[in-house]
Amino acid sequence: MNKLALKDEILLQVEKPARYIGNEVNAVVKDKELVDIRIAMCFPDVYEIGMSHLGIQILYDMFNRFEDVWCERVYSPWVDLDRVMREENIPLFALESQEPVKDMDFLAITIQYEMCYTNILQILDLSHIPLKAKDREGWDYPVVIGGGPCVYNPEPIAEFFDLFYIGEGETRYRELLDLYKECRKGGESRKEFLRKAAKLPGMYVPMFYQVEYKEDGTIEKMEPMEEGIPKTILKEVEMGISDTYYPKKPVVPFIKVTQDRVVLEIQRGCIRGCRFCQAGQIYRPVRERDVTMLKEYAVEMLKNTGHEEISLSSLSSSDYSKLPELIDFLIEECGERKINISLPSLRIDAFSLDVMGKVQDIKKSSLTFAPEAGSQRLRNVINKGLTEEDILKGAGLAFEGGWTRVKLYFMLGLPTETEEDIKEIGALSNRIAAVFYETVPKEKRVNGKVQIVASTSFFIPKPFTPFQWSPMCTKEEFLEKAYMTRKAIKEQLNQKSIKYNWHEADISVLEGVLARGDRRIAGVIERAYRKGCIYDAWSEYFHNDAWMEAFEECGIDIGFYTTRERSVEETLPWDFLDCGVDKEFLKREWKKALEETVSPNCRAQCQGCGASRFGGGVCMESRKG
Repeated sequence: MNKLALKDEILLQVEKPARYIGNEVNAVVKDKELVDIRIAMCFPDVYEIGMSHLGIQILYDMFNRFEDVWCERVYSPWVDLDRVMREENIPLFALESQEPVKDMDFLAITIQYEMCYTNILQILDLSHIPLKAKDREGWDYPVVIGGGPCVYNPEPIAEFFDLFYIGEGETRYRELLDLYKECRKGGESRKEFLRKAAKLPGMYVPMFYQVEYKEDGTIEKMEPMEEGIPKTILKEVEMGISDTYYPKKPVVPFIKVTQDRVVLEIQRGCIRGCRFCQAGQIYRPVRERDVTMLKEYAVEMLKNTGHEEISLSSLSSSDYSKLPELIDFLIEECGERKINISLPSLRIDAFSLDVMGKVQDIKKSSLTFAPEAGSQRLRNVINKGLTEEDILKGAGLAFEGGWTRVKLYFMLGLPTETEEDIKEIGALSNRIAAVFYETVPKEKRVNGKVQIVASTSFFIPKPFTPFQWSPMCTKEEFLEKAYMTRKAIKEQLNQKSIKYNWHEADISVLEGVLARGDRRIAGVIERAYRKGCIYDAWSEYFHNDAWMEAFEECGIDIGFYTTRERSVEETLPWDFLDCGVDKEFLKREWKKALEETVSPNCRAQCQGCGASRFGGGVCMESRKG
């Protein structure tokens, strides 16, 4: 095993030292003398969150299958170690070799959530890498590359990255690494490598693009600064997801992490088309993994990890066409070995409840419904594709099946929302509770009552959704809506059975700015970081005052990015990217939302979103309508 980067006395004084020592089961250690390229793969959050992320496990497996590459992992040090590393000037290191990140060829950062942006600066800073790409001259520093869902609007963090990979990582990395080797061997400069990289499909190199603004602060245009650099960048899509990289030996952590289980990704994309959901648009078209491949991988992964749970990963598992066959296989395999099966993102219907009844201990588990809106009118606006009848029928079946705990998820601040819609959250929660008392005879009621937890998050308009033009509420409006919801729930007859939680409003407002921001936001992020902001996603470490000061000092008006109504003709900061879904389709869906019109799902009727150009997946299935 490699010599540890941290001395014993440091490891003994920080919480959970196992976060920093590497050497876990299935971690890949190579001889650094025998590889040409070293990559530090980073998730900019604490180890337990980062280790639960499937995307990194897939890329880690892919890179380490390349003989000339060694990919290691790095996560954000927790606040206790962060302080020690700064005091003692210890550079951030990769887990496998325990060597400085600064000595790697690439620092590849996956960006899953806007509230991690200050943690990206923490990673760069602790690695002794200049925060801004323009200050990284020559080959003294790794090439800093970003990927993941947040790079569908990379502009607020563009000046901190050399390069962004837009789309799915399985397709172009080999070409990029070969280009890097060629440039290094040929004695070419860092800038020349980035210039050539900018011409590869799916690559965005911010330094070669310039933005001009109008007097009102909106974007006039964004243009490439050199000949041969593409004006529009189309996302990369892996169409053959049954024949691509997937880890049979995922790394097994020493300590309990957020998702301590084998994860089987059964499909990518979602047919549903909810208008608020970014993932549902950017991961189109829907592609299913072959059921034979999934069965084989499930067995191998369980054998190679010793995990006692397997989870099916997908945006909407119920829509996977071979789900019954896969579930039957897993029940048989896992039943013998006493392995739990976890089935997130199922629609609550007779089939799903039957399956959950077979694989879950009903006494311990609660069921999750996500109506998203209280009223049917608003569910039509957001294209949720769920009627009240569906919800109440599902609840009735669940209560008959023995469930007594239900979680309900709603959003507040959705486009066109009225006071009436908010009151309906209380009414619907109550109607679900009433179904329990109508369905379950007194003598069969465990604890005598149903437990319902209604939670609301605040709506944040995201790029590449039909709601990308929508105004967003202020913090005060959000809180007013939360109080109104609480009041509506309290006024209901069965409210003793209903608990209510809501998300933090100031974090939601900041997320809204970072999600739809432009390049001018980078200064605010850096200033907030300099004021001590890291781990903004963790409420106990979120310092709203410091962020507000940063906006003020940079002269940035938050309302410009949040509450302002955008015209569909406005040039948006991410318009130079093509996520596979046409802007015209998004405009049509925005108009339909305002007209309260529902669009059928992809399998029921094609909506002409543009994703059929990739030539596969659900777009090529024989369709009705």
